[in-house]
Amino acid sequence: MATIASSFSTLIFSSLHSKLSPPSLLSSPHTSLSSSSSSSSQSSLFSSFLSISPTSLTYPTCSRRLSASTFTVKASAAEKKKVLIVNTNSGGHAVIGFYFAKELLGSGHEVTIMTVGEQNSDKMKKPPFSRFSEIVSAGGRAVWGDPAEVGKAVEGATFDVVLDNNGKDLDTVRPVADWSKSAGVKQFLFISSAGIYVPTDEPPHVEGDAVKASAGHVGVEKYIAEIFNSWAVFRPQYMIGSGNNKDCEEWFFDRIVRKRPVPIPGSGMQLTNIAHVRDLSSMLTLAVENPEAANGKIFNCVSDRAVTLDGMAKLCAQAAGLPVEIVHYDPKAVGIDARKAFPFRNMHFYAEPRSAKDILGWHATTNLPEDLKERFDEYVKIGRDKKPIQFEIDDKILEFLKVPVAV
Repeated sequence: MATIASSFSTLIFSSLHSKLSPPSLLSSPHTSLSSSSSSSSQSSLFSSFLSISPTSLTYPTCSRRLSASTFTVKASAAEKKKVLIVNTNSGGHAVIGFYFAKELLGSGHEVTIMTVGEQNSDKMKKPPFSRFSEIVSAGGRAVWGDPAEVGKAVEGATFDVVLDNNGKDLDTVRPVADWSKSAGVKQFLFISSAGIYVPTDEPPHVEGDAVKASAGHVGVEKYIAEIFNSWAVFRPQYMIGSGNNKDCEEWFFDRIVRKRPVPIPGSGMQLTNIAHVRDLSSMLTLAVENPEAANGKIFNCVSDRAVTLDGMAKLCAQAAGLPVEIVHYDPKAVGIDARKAFPFRNMHFYAEPRSAKDILGWHATTNLPEDLKERFDEYVKIGRDKKPIQFEIDDKILEFLKVPVAV
């Protein structure tokens, strides 16, 4: 009898737990980001704990001390959506829109990718734009235009979901957000940045950590939370993947293949995060297919492993099958700007994808050693290993350190 009673209790608990899942436990998606309205509505500790809307710049969508695993919602088969991706025409983020479009198309959704600018511009001759035929051949649509006139660019088409992967401030994103609202878009997604976190003595950054009030992305995050009933924000860091046109791993390859020392500021033990863009796109796709779970959430759009700056140099050398000489320096002593001399931040810049794992059931597949091999193969394929490159800043650093360079 005791066994039967125990089994029955377990069954009842499991049933209750399945019903107490987001969004039923969470506050209304209509909740504003205004701290005055939030404080008036959150009259008890319980309601404050359950709120999904930030009342300050700390965005308490997830706590360092409390895992959201209790509220896990697994990805499930979903209705097919019409998705518009407003894609930047420069920088590392452009590849996010490319992979996201392909991921959605592979899952049976309808996709239009609108890239800022003109189709015949020189920028469109570079990856990932030069590979947009892959999107079209998979059944997607590619258009170009001005985000301030997004309705004109898409020729009156309607969408269930819009992702803004272009704007870094409210002036840029507001026209897209306002048009989406007026056009009846059901869900609005925004690519923000993990760079908006205030530096911490307790890495990694997790969702809910304080952010910089001056960051343009913060104003966008607040605005879309105020005007949309269904929204989500994604904060990426550095990314890797075929089609990326931002020099990060290439910076290391440039020196390694030419048998030059690799100058790294500081100790080289600074932690950072590099995610394969396929992981970022899979996270976004889960949000599209689970809008109730994703609603009102901020997700660190990153891999679940860190790498040291020295480790990055070593892994790049391993991918190239070559040795590497690492030298360290103090940028102030040398008299240079580390931001111009090195492709990564000269500090710990490391976030964790806690919310995506706990809420969306997402998991990372990034394998940096293998991913770097893919990138090195492309590096050689385009002939960059033979391209003449000047190393003026490197030479200044190496001269200061009295490190010889092979001619």
